[in-house]
Amino acid sequence: MTYYIHAAKFFLENVTEEGGYLEVQDDGKFGFYYPEDEKPAGKIVDYAGKWIAPGLVDTHVHGSLKEDVTKSDWAGINRLTEGFLRSGVTSWLPTTYTTSVDELTRICQMFGDHKGEETGAKIQGMHFEGPYFTAEHAGAENPKYLLDPDIDQFNAWRAASQGLLNKISLAPERRGTKEFIRAAVKEGVVVSLGHSSATFAEAKAGVEAGATMFNHTFNGMPDPGHHDSSISNAAMALNNVTDELICDGHHVKPEMIRTLVKVKGPEHICLITDCMEAGMMPDGDYMLGELPVYVKDGMARLKDGNNLAGSILQLKTAVKNLVDWNIATPEEALMMASYVPAKSAAVLDKCGSIAPDKDADFLVLNPDMTLAETYLNGESRYQA
Repeated sequence: MTYYIHAAKFFLENVTEEGGYLEVQDDGKFGFYYPEDEKPAGKIVDYAGKWIAPGLVDTHVHGSLKEDVTKSDWAGINRLTEGFLRSGVTSWLPTTYTTSVDELTRICQMFGDHKGEETGAKIQGMHFEGPYFTAEHAGAENPKYLLDPDIDQFNAWRAASQGLLNKISLAPERRGTKEFIRAAVKEGVVVSLGHSSATFAEAKAGVEAGATMFNHTFNGMPDPGHHDSSISNAAMALNNVTDELICDGHHVKPEMIRTLVKVKGPEHICLITDCMEAGMMPDGDYMLGELPVYVKDGMARLKDGNNLAGSILQLKTAVKNLVDWNIATPEEALMMASYVPAKSAAVLDKCGSIAPDKDADFLVLNPDMTLAETYLNGESRYQA
């Protein structure tokens, strides 16, 4: 049955409205927004004092709840989709670690075989983080599996995934990268640059070949330089690219986050979690692929070398952090975690905003930016 959400604020795709009514149609999709003085006839669900925001979109996430995209079976993956509703995420791209060619094929086949079967947060594609990276900045990626780009192999993975594989992160300085990027982009794949020792010129060449993103900006790459500029400088300086950003306060300090947001503008910042299996779990020992990790003080680190190993961040927390740190307004922070990720992954037609005829995937927020409730297809699926 069609109903109308009444709330104090609505973060719509093109404007933020004070008060009013949002139509949720009986097919689970959004209808029109009506201002406060145009109360519609029909069932009203009242969220007085609450804010309505689009469901969040995590385009770079490896796991949570002791489940891992690279290791879990389908039952574990579906458990993840249910768990993500607790973090305000209603759409996501399962993200692999660097592993063997055969293992990546198996993972693609599993997602392809179960395409559309998830019962929680919607799988809008797949993201390969690697294996085309540089050992020097592999971070928590296993260096023994690193390769040069191969479009034929990549297309075989895409075929195994039944077309779900729609994003890849790679190092632009590897041999044959420009040609690979050009070919992949021609097929509709989003290419992100990272885990790289690239110079500014090498990163720029990757963008000019068709790459449109930078992978968890400032992490897995040299620091920005004012003489010898690097891929980090490219992430800050190049036009019309989107920068992924982990806003847990550990991967990038708030003062550097503020700088990047000012330089790029919120419309070019894609909040991600890079969360691994320890997300929503207690401190202790975990695995990141084949590498042992310990979690303490809000950070996941490799036992060997102490590098940061993904994160335990929830996307709703990243949004709240940006507001609490006075770096972004609620409107900007939410856009960076919904509209921008969806647009950057070329899935904005399916998710990322509140607009007529889109799936009614939305959040009920308290004014302090904490999550009160998560809706999927117009149905309440999680209450805090």
